Amino acid sequence: MLLGSERLLASNRLKGLNVGILANPASVGRDYRHIVDRLAGATDFKLAAIFGPQHGFNSDLQDNMIETPHATDPKRGIPIFSLYSETREPTREMFDLIDVFVIDLQDVGARIYTFIYTMANCLLAAAKTGTPVIVCDRPNPIGGVQIEGPMLEPGYESFVGQFPIPMRHGMTVAELAKFFNEHFGIGAPLEIVTMEGWSRADYFDDTDLPWIMPSPNMPTLDTAIVYPGTVLFEGTMVSEGRGTTRPFELIGAPYLDAEALAIRMNAHELDGVYFRPAVFEPTFQKHAKTPCGGCQLHVTERETFAPVIAGAA
Repeated sequence: MLLGSERLLASNRLKGLNVGILANPASVGRDYRHIVDRLAGATDFKLAAIFGPQHGFNSDLQDNMIETPHATDPKRGIPIFSLYSETREPTREMFDLIDVFVIDLQDVGARIYTFIYTMANCLLAAAKTGTPVIVCDRPNPIGGVQIEGPMLEPGYESFVGQFPIPMRHGMTVAELAKFFNEHFGIGAPLEIVTMEGWSRADYFDDTDLPWIMPSPNMPTLDTAIVYPGTVLFEGTMVSEGRGTTRPFELIGAPYLDAEALAIRMNAHELDGVYFRPAVFEPTFQKHAKTPCGGCQLHVTERETFAPVIAGAA
């Protein structure tokens, strides 16, 4: 298959332009080369500015709530603007440096994942300035067939839910860009560069693409599969496994009995998942350095597994 970014770079769409790119470490192709390196190496256009989402362009900040400062790329001497800083969208001054704004971000298929709202905020800013936006499509790693969970209710909008879409939305990042831009009336000058060879039923490991962590606590595809459900524990006193090597696959708390919880969860006979009793000790965030009793979710059949139901159970 071909990614949107690979198809864009094979075209002459950027010729003669000053280019801005919104990316992070997962913005790579099948050859593991990062899009910033490929843009910076071009001779027929100029990479003028880099933009980073939550966790930073280098995705080096673990904590959800830590803002990232602006910086300068030490190799290229161009600005790296943080869109998880005092601003959540590009300013007019940032856009003044570029002729076109390219977005190449790997989403994980859940409403709560903030990269899609950084993208939406960029569209809102571009609508004000008339800056052309090109979104390079990437696979939804947990497939584009299953849709699950409630819609976001009006009045509850935030940076972890800006638009009324299901918790597991089943859309690719470019499909979401088009949906946000047209259905919600953003009206930015938007171009989509589609993929070739991706099927909606495909999970990420059905492609020939390397899995690069899109954020610090999304280490594997297994994490992404359970994430739309177990991320709900972020709003509780139960640990969602941050500070372990299996974030979102492990859930627990110091006051829970692992064996009893596993028996209770397995009694629900939920499709495609087994709850194994587990005791773990987070190294940071909730219950840091404290043993927690809980479960590890083992997905046995991902086509029937419903993560939101599992998280709510």
